[in-house]
Amino acid sequence: MQKIEFADSPQSTIGVEWEIALVDQETADLCSIAEQVLGQLKDNAGIPRHEEHPTIKPELLMNTVEIVTGVHKTVSSAAEELRANVRTLSEVTTPLGVDLYCAGSHPFAAPTSQPVTDKERYANLIDRTQWWGRQMVIYGVHVHVGLDDREKALPITDGLINYQPHFQALSASSPYWGAEDTGYASQRSLMFQQLPTAGIPFHFDTWSQYESYVADMLYTGVIDDISEIRWDVRPVARLGTVEMRICDGMSSLEDISAVTALTQCLVHDMSLALEAGNKIPVMPDWYRVENKWRAARYGLDAIIILNAQGDEMLVTDHLRSEVKRLTPIAEQLGCADELQGIIRLIERGAEYQLQRRAFEASEGDYRAIVRDNVSRMNAV
Repeated sequence: MQKIEFADSPQSTIGVEWEIALVDQETADLCSIAEQVLGQLKDNAGIPRHEEHPTIKPELLMNTVEIVTGVHKTVSSAAEELRANVRTLSEVTTPLGVDLYCAGSHPFAAPTSQPVTDKERYANLIDRTQWWGRQMVIYGVHVHVGLDDREKALPITDGLINYQPHFQALSASSPYWGAEDTGYASQRSLMFQQLPTAGIPFHFDTWSQYESYVADMLYTGVIDDISEIRWDVRPVARLGTVEMRICDGMSSLEDISAVTALTQCLVHDMSLALEAGNKIPVMPDWYRVENKWRAARYGLDAIIILNAQGDEMLVTDHLRSEVKRLTPIAEQLGCADELQGIIRLIERGAEYQLQRRAFEASEGDYRAIVRDNVSRMNAV
């Protein structure tokens, strides 16, 4: 049996991971200079080159960096750390003629032409996954929420999957792929699930069942480390968190704050329900799969399945009712304004809709999509 210790973590604390692409200011194409950028950041901060920057890190592709926050009690403080690190990053990239970009995918870059970061685990991933692995020109936003009891981790993982279509619809930002409109709001979500151990998590009734699964994956060589389980929502035992990994990349810090607030409120609400002796409903597998597909295809226009009985509702209508229901929780957590950002996002339109508008307004110039996105990143 693979014993997995769950770290101590204050309930409902948060951390955010933001994957950001580097794009050329002139061509709007991806620019694979992450190693140079990270080196300059370390030099500026007095960090030895062989050590990792504490908050700005490499990712799979050399056109990508990831900003990682520390542990925060409030969404606003996490957002401020993200803002500070984006500005620090921009101080290095701007003189190099490079802009910061974040969406689920890049609209016209050739996926298989992107250099991979020189790390053994990335090389092993590409070697094993081949064509699918070389397609992973994708970017996301992940939200960690602290749990004060290991026994909450798996039920809340299931609970957040019930909201997978909500998070996917709100963040969908990858309608274009290799200079082609896919017809989907989120190409990224369906592309990413092609990797082994990615996609919708399995349901486990007990922690020991989860430990057995991890032991089987390690024994059979499917993974070499538990971090290689890349589910859309997963428990992260070493941090004592549940990690929501559903979202496409987002260029607006307000949108990231809104999604973070929704995640924090849902986890806190589920935590209270479990403490009161209630159970988190588990959706049938076929509904979970269908909901993910509907949100990826239709975004904010998706009609989603709400429960095991098959009741349905337009995702934006359900989001409005959930924001209202969770407002007292948000007030308690200090993120009421950020939670209202969900309503503002719906009224403005999701990123995939903004991309299509920019494309149409430019009469078919894919570079206009990138520059419109960069303008929101610059506003951070």
